[in-house]
Amino acid sequence: MSNVIKKTGLILIGAITGVLLSINFSAIAKKDNTEEIHPLPIDELRTFAQVFGRIKSDYVESVEDKKLITEAINGMLVGLDPHSSYLDKEEYKELQIGTQGEFGGLGIQVTMEDGLVKVISPIEDTPAFRAGIKTGDLIVKLDDTAVKGMALNDAIKLMRGKPKTSIKITIVREGEREPLIFTLVRDIIKIQSVKSKLIEPGYAYIRITQFQEQTGENLAQAIKTLFAESSEPMKGLILDLRNDPGGLLNGAVSVSAAFLPENALVVYTEGRSADAKMKLYANPEYYLRGPGDDYLKGLPSEAKTVPMITLVNGGSASASEIVAGALQDHKRSIVMGSQTFGKGSVQTILPLGNNTAIKLTTARYYTPNGQSIQAKGITPDVLDNAESDEQRLREADLSRHLSNGKKGEKREKKVEPEKTEVDKTEAETDKVEQKAESKKNKKDQDKKSRTPIEFGSSDDLLLTQAMNYFKGITTTPENKNDKTDG
Repeated sequence: MSNVIKKTGLILIGAITGVLLSINFSAIAKKDNTEEIHPLPIDELRTFAQVFGRIKSDYVESVEDKKLITEAINGMLVGLDPHSSYLDKEEYKELQIGTQGEFGGLGIQVTMEDGLVKVISPIEDTPAFRAGIKTGDLIVKLDDTAVKGMALNDAIKLMRGKPKTSIKITIVREGEREPLIFTLVRDIIKIQSVKSKLIEPGYAYIRITQFQEQTGENLAQAIKTLFAESSEPMKGLILDLRNDPGGLLNGAVSVSAAFLPENALVVYTEGRSADAKMKLYANPEYYLRGPGDDYLKGLPSEAKTVPMITLVNGGSASASEIVAGALQDHKRSIVMGSQTFGKGSVQTILPLGNNTAIKLTTARYYTPNGQSIQAKGITPDVLDNAESDEQRLREADLSRHLSNGKKGEKREKKVEPEKTEVDKTEAETDKVEQKAESKKNKKDQDKKSRTPIEFGSSDDLLLTQAMNYFKGITTTPENKNDKTDG
């Protein structure tokens, strides 16, 4: 038996070495000749081959070679960071469809955290959003299948399915004593990337839900319509990027270019390879996908000068953070809301042939002023304290998250003053009263907690605060530069 394993191992080492050498030479041919060439880790490959042989010979059931190799590739990528992954034929196809704004599913942006599926953000106008799924929710069961220990791709496959079919999702939510059960009906997810309206004459509202292939063109049309329909000169424009999980990079550049001077730096990236070092400017060269007319060319000139406020929150990630950072650094817009998600890494889709690919993190994003977005996010100029840090999942909370690239600051723990016996007695009394009040209103609170806020509606408090800010009315958010006596 040991001879069989040894022979299997030697054959595998030869095969794997041959594949890695071909990949290595292919990659080196595209890079600078001065770059250091790393030798193949023969000892580690030998260990891999021994494990492969043991599984083939001793595992309780027979396992196909393809499955073992695929799982090994998955493990290699998943172990790097939360955003690198292997895409099989189906996943690669769905990724391509998703960027076009229509795909099947529930409408949830998810990641894997401690063996469970964690919600980054529900996508607006989807079954998940309407049901009240929230950022930070932990999905523990899909129908009767426990999620613990399941690969993220497998969990996503279970959530997807034919339209009009239902799935029961069990969720653990912070602050809830018992798991919440949602029954969602799958649907074709058609995302309206850009929504717009006149709040009142002279004040425009534009919401971007996700950055897709047509986002720049849809934004241009929205701006033209709003400026034409306003019965008064435009006095203020609110760009809403809350709960926008990101999307295509060229979409972020085109949105930024609509409001910035021509050739202004929007974002730059830093990585190990020459291809990972990019500078993207407010120029058609960097946002048009292929030949075609510049859809931003005919915008009203006031679009680049009208006072702006950009709304963000913990669900604003990736491309939306690029836009907020660019507008903030160029002092083109006031950024209002809460700290953004902090997803400032670049994923490159690298086709492998046979209609499969890998999604690999290759660089970090930096704002025009050189601030790394990764694991930090964009800090608003005007903070909305209604949403505390504990209510939001962020990139820095994900296991194996990529570092910021610079030495970060540690969050200080608050030290509570020691309580006296009187304080303790009063606290116990308050606790009893609060418990009684909580029980009395529990049903109403539960209903309210499950109802998502409709951004842009009359119930949208941050939008109201933004309008008050334009008009010089005192608002409740605190400016991040305000200092208090301590």
